Amino acid sequence: MAKSLSPFTKEQLLPQEETLEILKKKGELFIGIPKETAFQEKRVCLTPDAVYALVSNGHRVLIESGAGEGASFSDRNYSEAGAEITNDTAKVYGCPMILKVEPPTLDQIKLINPQAILISALQLKTQNKKYFEALASKRITALAFEFIRDEDGAYPAVRSLSEIAGTASILIASELLASANNGNGLLMGNISGVPPLEVVIIGAGTVGEFASRSALGLGANVKIFDNSISKLRRVQNNLGRLVYTSTLQPKNLTKALKRCDVAIGAVRGKNRAPVVVTEPMVENMKTGAVIIDVSIDMGGCFETSEVTSHSKPTFKKHGVTHYCVPNIPARYSRSASISISNIFTPYLLKIAEDGGLENSIRFDRGLKNGLYFYHGILTSRLVGEWFDLKYSDINLLTF
Repeated sequence: MAKSLSPFTKEQLLPQEETLEILKKKGELFIGIPKETAFQEKRVCLTPDAVYALVSNGHRVLIESGAGEGASFSDRNYSEAGAEITNDTAKVYGCPMILKVEPPTLDQIKLINPQAILISALQLKTQNKKYFEALASKRITALAFEFIRDEDGAYPAVRSLSEIAGTASILIASELLASANNGNGLLMGNISGVPPLEVVIIGAGTVGEFASRSALGLGANVKIFDNSISKLRRVQNNLGRLVYTSTLQPKNLTKALKRCDVAIGAVRGKNRAPVVVTEPMVENMKTGAVIIDVSIDMGGCFETSEVTSHSKPTFKKHGVTHYCVPNIPARYSRSASISISNIFTPYLLKIAEDGGLENSIRFDRGLKNGLYFYHGILTSRLVGEWFDLKYSDINLLTF
């Protein structure tokens, strides 16, 4: 039998499948973390442990000196984790990728290089057209972390900060009731022979759930109000016990507020939080009772609420102490920073693994949901309709 002269084997000559998708090349990130300058903002996006994880994976992190001080992370902590420290603010904003908690100011946007990537909160309610025009002029790609969804369709950043706000609201109320703070001198604990405190929680979302969890853990009697039966059912299921629940019927709510020692407002709305508790309802509350309006960042759900700050957090109206600070998690800046960092770090590592943000948003619909600017083009329908700006569908721009 004649020997074949072909240099290929029979198997090599068979038609092969064409490789259409080229292997993604792992990218190296260069991340800048500036010091937050917003009023009473003490959080930082990445903890030293998160920086160590990124540097260990071959990425660079440039941090402005003092960026972590508000959260009790020193420059030395970051330096030992592998970060580069600088006093030059412009140098930090010159990085290809910038991480911030608060959205940058117009002056800070001027320092950002064209075509850079910005990851921060958007805080839509506080923005104006000039902010988006400034991003467009620099052709920036921007992600709002509060709009990023996880694989379950939830918003991890919003949920984490809501968990902190819910738990903190009960701790703050407990402090305000103490005699040392000119409160009623009541202890939020189930002491033998002493009637437990009455806590009314308006809103059965994440804030309401974690406020309920904390209040019940301290031994208080809890009443939860919400117009969503499914939310009330879910919060009971998550708490693992039966608690008093009711829809927002004025008669039931008025009766509960008259008897309560603490009222927590945790109602959200599309544009503004609905005013659920009217001024006459507040007038009928006990003298020395405490209101914590967590919804104040959306206008507040108590008619008597007015925005306060961490330096002067309370005021009295109709004998009732009101606490209406919009940014409660910043009060616990270290815990909040760790929480934010836990969300950021896996996404940053995944963006690098995918070979850049463009590949990541191509395959991760949840991450794409957080994108509101792509190379200077507005891609968010919500922002476009809110500010009457022209926007484009991201799917038509990238694929």
